Amino acid sequence: MVKKTFFGFSYVSLWVLVWGTIGSLIDLPFLNSNIYQPGSIGQGATFFLTAVVSILFAIRLYPKILENQFIVRFLETINSKN
Repeated sequence: MVKKTFFGFSYVSLWVLVWGTIGSLIDLPFLNSNIYQPGSIGQGATFFLTAVVSILFAIRLYPKILENQFIVRFLETINSKN
């Protein structure tokens, strides 16, 4: 159970970082070009859309990542220490 909790927490945390980074990189040119202002609906829409895409990628990649032997061995190592 510990390995599932650790893996789940780590996986979600990683995707939050990915989402925030990609959202910010997309957002920056819009802000610099004055297409929209900070805190506007446009900025909210940018981060909302990047969140949806990030969630879809995370769900699609989850089974493939969980099958990765490196990750399986790492999780087994963590579980054996507890």
